[in-house]
Amino acid sequence: MLVRPMLRSPQIAICVATLLACSPARGQVPARVANTTLQMPAEAFGSVAYRMENLRPGDVGNPVAMASPPGDSRLFVLDRNGRIMLIPDLDNPVSEVFLDLSSRVEAGFLEEGLLGLAFHPDYANNRKFYVFFTEVNPAADRVHNDTLSCFLADADDPDRGDLSSEVVLIREPGGQFARNHNGGDLHFGSDGYLYISLGDGGNWNNAQKIDDDFYAGLLRIDVDQRPGNLAPNPHPSSVGPYSIPADNPFVGATSFNGSAVDPDEVRTEFYAVGLRNPWRFSIDPLTGAIIVGDVGEGDFEELNSIVAGGNYGWPFREGAQDFRGGTPAGTTLSDPIHAYGRDAGLSVVGGFIYRGTALPELNGKYIFSDWGSGEIRALDPDGLNPVSATVLTTWSGFGPSAFAPDPRNGEILMTDASGGGGSVRQLVRNPNGTVDNLPPTLSATGAFSDLSTLTPNPGLVPYEINAPFWSDDAIKTRWFSIPDQGLTMGFDTETPWHFPASTVWIKHFEIDLERGNPSTRRRLETRFLVRTLDGIYGATYRWTGPTTATLVPEEGASETLLRTIDGESVAQEWSYPSRGSCLTCHTPAGGYALGFNALQLNCDQSYGSETHNQLDALDAMGYFPPAPPLPPARSLRKLVDPGDTTASTTHRARSWLHTNCSQCHFGSGVANWDARFTTPLGEAGILDALLNEPGSDPANRVVAPGDPAHSILLSRMATRGSGQMPPIASSIIDEDGVALLTAWINDLAGYQDYDSWSLAQLGFVAPKGGDEDADDLDNYGEYLLRLDPDNPAERWGIDSIQLAVDGAREIHFQRSAGPVYQIDWSDDLQNWHFLNVPGNEWQPSGTAGAATISDPTPQSGRRFYRARLIGP
Repeated sequence: MLVRPMLRSPQIAICVATLLACSPARGQVPARVANTTLQMPAEAFGSVAYRMENLRPGDVGNPVAMASPPGDSRLFVLDRNGRIMLIPDLDNPVSEVFLDLSSRVEAGFLEEGLLGLAFHPDYANNRKFYVFFTEVNPAADRVHNDTLSCFLADADDPDRGDLSSEVVLIREPGGQFARNHNGGDLHFGSDGYLYISLGDGGNWNNAQKIDDDFYAGLLRIDVDQRPGNLAPNPHPSSVGPYSIPADNPFVGATSFNGSAVDPDEVRTEFYAVGLRNPWRFSIDPLTGAIIVGDVGEGDFEELNSIVAGGNYGWPFREGAQDFRGGTPAGTTLSDPIHAYGRDAGLSVVGGFIYRGTALPELNGKYIFSDWGSGEIRALDPDGLNPVSATVLTTWSGFGPSAFAPDPRNGEILMTDASGGGGSVRQLVRNPNGTVDNLPPTLSATGAFSDLSTLTPNPGLVPYEINAPFWSDDAIKTRWFSIPDQGLTMGFDTETPWHFPASTVWIKHFEIDLERGNPSTRRRLETRFLVRTLDGIYGATYRWTGPTTATLVPEEGASETLLRTIDGESVAQEWSYPSRGSCLTCHTPAGGYALGFNALQLNCDQSYGSETHNQLDALDAMGYFPPAPPLPPARSLRKLVDPGDTTASTTHRARSWLHTNCSQCHFGSGVANWDARFTTPLGEAGILDALLNEPGSDPANRVVAPGDPAHSILLSRMATRGSGQMPPIASSIIDEDGVALLTAWINDLAGYQDYDSWSLAQLGFVAPKGGDEDADDLDNYGEYLLRLDPDNPAERWGIDSIQLAVDGAREIHFQRSAGPVYQIDWSDDLQNWHFLNVPGNEWQPSGTAGAATISDPTPQSGRRFYRARLIGP
């Protein structure tokens, strides 16, 4: 037997010589057919008077803000990754780079980057413009600086900024708590002063302080240093030339929130305080009204009308409700003018008061949106009084990030970053008027030939997934269609696929009114998700009879289901989603169709009288491009049903997290942790990870290994109402999911990541690909198997290869619980191939013990085998 090391790092390979063979053939699958019956429109305009029109300005990166110099028709768009993009002519929009700060900008997290831009009121003469960005900070405990700088436009080319002209005004070391809640919006007021929004830096303890650092409020500074204004109180972050307006509200303050403060320590830059993450704000040039969109925590998003010295409550309040602790005696708080809950969105995007002429019925209204729902809303500001909002339209993509008036005419512009390719859009009239262009009934969609049996029309293909999303006990059935046979999907083994416009997914929901009793099953709704040219839209049809279902209104609907659960009567709220709420979960990061990817579809499905792996079947039907060929399905990562007790607890738990959380929590998404199954657990920011807002107990973590009580991820799973996760589309707790995650957290007691393990075993952090004991198993392999990395007697590999009675070759090795083990073969030790046989699937081992993989191919010369060890 010949044993040699073949690969290093997370995959460790051992090879053994024996005899040659070949892989099995693929069976037959149904032929793909076109669909000619579906009546879902290419875009859903809804029963509203407006829609968003793409101006198609070319490359604007990941746009998060827009601005224009006073009296200038050019539009400047901020790419979060560090570029200021210029569109010189919006009538013929072609973008170009005005200033590139990408080498200076830390943009690794969704709320970091180049965030704010404002042009000096006298820009035409002094060429000054101001930017706010999260700057790379090499300090180990600081991931970025919150930096405000002044630049000049190039003296010889007004369409270029001068990078060498930078003067830094404020540089606050940030990111020691978290990477989010940076605020960063900039606007000059009609008073000529610069206003700057700042978040709490991911820690509510930074809020409600005026004598510490620059967090959780709105600043107001004089960049012209006018006579009569004041020098700022000394502070390490105040590094550049600016003054404090003499009438700033905290100048000379000796008390705050009922407690004494030293006026020489007060950050007199503050104009208002008590904001959590004021992502976008505006100043109305007509009235001077300042309205801030402040992103909430667990329950409410809010809009605040800012007044000098106002305290907007965070973290004492969220919205107008008490949040954390009591409000100190002597504290006066201002309520928001508008707040909404998780049923209406996830993250408010502040806008501006419209003063254009093309839509006169909107004149004077404040236009804003929500990053999650995509709903474009309007309200009538009424000073500090609370007001309600109406929905104008729903953007069918994802990620509205900012609003600004069109510099040509004051019309409503919006930036978005749908699918990673950002754009600028304009609110225009809906050409359909107020007629909903969606089919009014399920029968009119053309999806089914028989509604009583839900028989799909030709070209609609049923599919199954490995790990279903928790949907409050619903039983779900799924179909998809790419109507045009000439269109295909872009395949990837681990990341979301790419789908052509017109792709349709259908998901049907039923529920047992008595849990576990199919005879009490009732049809609830049938949802459609349609891929458009720029994004997606969703629509749902509510069942009103055995064969009838009607379109749910754009704003959604709800009803109370009377159910019996474990012998008890339960009133369960069921929500039929609004078209905006569909976009909250079906994000570009999640691939729009959340369950339609290799991780989920890598399972068997019945096709008539035959059973095939779905990936192989879809490939054979022609839904993927013919080249390159798909890898063997058995070789690919896959999720597992969280209820499958034959799988490892880690595999089941991470499958649950991927399905239910990864569309928002993807490393650079909401918060900092990464729920994606493909991210190594030690790199996911989950285990022993600090929380953005830890609450009152410093021991709280995202997941505290071995400690469910301090694992906030678990507590939010086990909560319904304030702070629940997932935040929408659920009114009852996934008790099995909670039990699974609890067991997983308990199993993690004593968990060590690689660095900690290496330090404990060797006294230093050894390279993962190294081999300290020269036993042909690298250090990472020793870590995965928990072997002694300094003892060559503790090793792992193929134990033996034996000839079975039927002539098959049996490869024997030892498994330990946790890692994945796979066998490859080669006939020349150079070109390796996955051994595509039963038992060699990508499956983390649930138990330890001896394992055998059988290669049934006939003998024909030499064959080498290697065993690969893959970490979780």
